[in-house]
Amino acid sequence: MPFDDRLSDAVPSDARHWAILAARTADEKLGRATLMIDVSRAVGITDYFVITNGGNYRQVDAIVDAIEEAISKVGGPKPYRIEGKDERAWVLMDYIDFVVHVFDPEAREYYELERLWKDEPQVEWRE
Repeated sequence: MPFDDRLSDAVPSDARHWAILAARTADEKLGRATLMIDVSRAVGITDYFVITNGGNYRQVDAIVDAIEEAISKVGGPKPYRIEGKDERAWVLMDYIDFVVHVFDPEAREYYELERLWKDEPQVEWRE
């Protein structure tokens, strides 16, 4: 189970909390170096980025599927769109108010999103 049911009552329906749920779920599915960045000051179309990577394409698939399932299971939003799922190098899950980026190791190293957004505050998502 990618999401602890005990937390479902504690998760309000705003972008911050859904993004935290996405980060926690990625971490539970062995996402690596998972982080959450508040990009609301710099980006006018979304508030948070969740960035993680799997160790291989199967793990990328598992992380993406687990995030979608965990958020849906507690009545959260469905992604507006998911891009890159066929290639599995960089899967972008667009929930409008937050975006989840799930990379394979090589794509994460190449694009270095955390470096591009280093001036924006990171959000602590761990309990």
